[in-house]
Amino acid sequence: MAAFPSAFAAFGLRKTLLVLRAAGRTSQPGQAALLRQVSGKSNSADLTYPGIIESTEEYKFVERLIPPTTVPVPPKHDQYPTPSGWRPPQDPPPDISYFVRRSRMHNIPVYKDTSHHGTRKLTIIRKIEGDIWALENDVKAFLTELSGRTPATQVNENTCSICVKGYFEEELKTWLMDKGF
Repeated sequence: MAAFPSAFAAFGLRKTLLVLRAAGRTSQPGQAALLRQVSGKSNSADLTYPGIIESTEEYKFVERLIPPTTVPVPPKHDQYPTPSGWRPPQDPPPDISYFVRRSRMHNIPVYKDTSHHGTRKLTIIRKIEGDIWALENDVKAFLTELSGRTPATQVNENTCSICVKGYFEEELKTWLMDKGF
């Protein structure tokens, strides 16, 4: 039983000295000798460190694995909408008191959501800039004309979003694209 504490102490000391050497703190002359004593062997490589050799030739293989930092600009197409239904925003932007900015993937930021254990269906419009109340009035007018009744809406000025009761994701995306956003 007495051999275990001394073996663990020697292992812990060796590990501590290796960490100190890697950090460049082996300035005391007795540490290398103590390391040889703990390991039981002497090695000339323990006394000198060859340095760091930096190779930039192989870095091209590493660059392929690093994800891009920005989303690329979408390419120009011959006709719009594309087969996926995507259209670029209107240039110049529409002259309205509000603006709906595209998501970082260049899509209209309208999403379906559920709450209260999946029983309450919501549609959320995000990334709204400008007069959020004017957009709410226009959304209510559009959805009233579309469905025949006025949907319940909730404006959140802190998150710059509007929640609409019901699933109207595709209709609102098409409507916002037609407006030029």
